[in-house]
Amino acid sequence: MKSLKPRLLTAIIGIPLIILIIILSELWRPLLPILLSLVTAVMIGEYLYGNKLLKTYIISIPCIVFAAGVCMLAAYKLMFFIYIAVFALLMIVFFASIVRHDKINYSDLSYAFTGTALITLGTSSIAFLCMRSLSLSFFFVICFAVPWMADAGAFFAGSLFGKHKLCPNISPKKTVEGAIGGVFTCVLAAVAIGFLFGNLITPQLTVNFIPLIIIGVCDAVLSIVGDLSFSLIKRTIGIKDYSNLFPGHGGMLDRFDSIIFTVPMVLIVNSFLPILSAG
Repeated sequence: MKSLKPRLLTAIIGIPLIILIIILSELWRPLLPILLSLVTAVMIGEYLYGNKLLKTYIISIPCIVFAAGVCMLAAYKLMFFIYIAVFALLMIVFFASIVRHDKINYSDLSYAFTGTALITLGTSSIAFLCMRSLSLSFFFVICFAVPWMADAGAFFAGSLFGKHKLCPNISPKKTVEGAIGGVFTCVLAAVAIGFLFGNLITPQLTVNFIPLIIIGVCDAVLSIVGDLSFSLIKRTIGIKDYSNLFPGHGGMLDRFDSIIFTVPMVLIVNSFLPILSAG
């Protein structure tokens, strides 16, 4: 199973790293948005590098600074400054198109701005959720573990039972059966995390399982959308991976593409149906 290798790499590196980040962030909360800002900057760099825009500094520097800054601002709910940052990025992007109109075309600007906005929305949602919640650890685990379980469930279900191609022109290996398996494992993972935190890790908090089930179903669907979307981008610009940060396994963005799509949905669901409550 060739596709098993990047998943094993994600698990081998990701699980201990998540545990370490949780422990350190619980001890010093500002660490989390700082790390998210750095990761976001790396992913934006990879994304721009994929389309040969990283060295077009009039585009790449504003996009990277914007992405890193918005993560910090979202962590402390400084929404007014986020509006300012969005406005500033738009003005710089269009200023660049005027000044360098002979070398920068509109498709490059659209590529840069759309990707920057999308990636930043995903990672800043993690900061927003975790920093102002009753349990930083709970939401951090939900943000990462649930979509990763959806991916693992879809992979194994597809490998064992897959017969009907889901989207063969973009990702030939994805199947309808795999997608169904992903939904099942995603819901199971969300509920299991709820039980684990509600009974063992944070028994002082009450867990609402209805939004967790909703998140499980939606995460499974959106993780597939995220994976297919970034795969489509890679096919369009003619690359296999966004970078070689993990030799043979792609870059940071290749490992986090599904999470970028799922976390904003977790934020929305939790805003209307709070998952955790005191007592």
